[in-house]
Amino acid sequence: MGRLFGTDGIRGRANQYPITCDIALKTGRAVGAYIRNQGKHVLIIGKDTRESGGMLESAIASGAASQGVDVYLAGVIPTPGIAFLTQTVDGAGAGVVISASHNPFYDNGIKIFGMGGIKLTDEEQLFIEDSILDEDKDVSQDSVGQISVFAEACARYAAFLKSKFPCKKLHAPIRIVADASHGAASLVGPMVFDDPDLFDVQWIHCSPDGRNINDNCGSQHTEILRQEVLSQRSDIGIAFDGDADRLIVVDHTGAQITGDGILAVCGRFAKDQNRLKNNMVVSTIMSNVGFVQCLKSLDIAHEVTDVGDRMVLERMKEKGAVIGGEDSGHMIFLDDHSTGDGLLSALRLLEVMAVTGKPLKELAGIMTVYPQILMNVEVDASRPDFTQIKPIAEAIAQVESQLGDQGRVLVRYSGTQPLLRVMVEGPEADLTRECCQRICDAIRENIA
Repeated sequence: MGRLFGTDGIRGRANQYPITCDIALKTGRAVGAYIRNQGKHVLIIGKDTRESGGMLESAIASGAASQGVDVYLAGVIPTPGIAFLTQTVDGAGAGVVISASHNPFYDNGIKIFGMGGIKLTDEEQLFIEDSILDEDKDVSQDSVGQISVFAEACARYAAFLKSKFPCKKLHAPIRIVADASHGAASLVGPMVFDDPDLFDVQWIHCSPDGRNINDNCGSQHTEILRQEVLSQRSDIGIAFDGDADRLIVVDHTGAQITGDGILAVCGRFAKDQNRLKNNMVVSTIMSNVGFVQCLKSLDIAHEVTDVGDRMVLERMKEKGAVIGGEDSGHMIFLDDHSTGDGLLSALRLLEVMAVTGKPLKELAGIMTVYPQILMNVEVDASRPDFTQIKPIAEAIAQVESQLGDQGRVLVRYSGTQPLLRVMVEGPEADLTRECCQRICDAIRENIA
């Protein structure tokens, strides 16, 4: 995407271009104009727990108000919470989330949802981006909007999530260790899992100070979560990232289960319950080959997209699917919500455990995770078409032939760095590493 927007909004180091107060103010103006063009009059703003969130929030709110748009400040709330509120609040034409997801505290970002809680299309992003960068744009209005605190935002979102868990009482509450990553789940998470008849929850990393978000905790760092699950003899560990739109889990033995495993478990359960519309699950090219084989064994159709939850969502809508996501932990349950939601994903997985009465380890056993090796090779900035360089193409073809349906190869340029990323999956770790190294050697000898 253009000059400001990346794959998921605007992102960078806080207080450095483009995450500056100036750009935030202009973004607020541009989003305000977008809202007015939709015939709406309300913008909802949420943020995670980074210390720079308040600074950017004030600038965006002021910009939108200068366009005659009323601004509701939802405070610290998960990204999907803003998507939900944008769907359900009268007059809402857009929602803005101030977050850099799983990045360190010193980064921040601006994500935008359009009407209905849907991420913007490329065309809508270009319209907003052009408005931000147009120095000559007249922003004067006859009236200004009001900025107010949306005090019940988290309570509304928590009530929505709790309504998605169908069990009202269990034989015994599910014992959970939950990692909030010192992020956006820190406030609303305990509100969602507050029923002692259903859940016995111990929260960790749930005391944000503005700088500890994602710091050796959350979905990217599950080491402490695993230890706590074992020491507490819990049934499951659940870990969110900074803005709580992704989920990674740990079973009672301390084994980590990523997005592919969660999708496999939930996909099978939905099929058994006759809730898997069009008998289909959507995932990205990064899904493990074991996931592909699992869906095949379950006779579930599989659609594959490029990387990014926005790509997954577009394909789900196109094909009429209701379950999709990424191995990184972004899961979309389209019959419940318009976007990926870590807390909702946790509830859907816990529903499977509650209804079947089976431990997570047994449920996740339907999928065999194949060893995956990822290597990066620094390459020339000109980014030549490596598929047309004979030695590289031959190395890739040889590995693919050797692995057959027991593995796969994915080679692609980094979107942000002069790197060629080589990912190989195979049935055995040493073989997989050797195959990956063979392709990397061919790349270094010919374009690095």
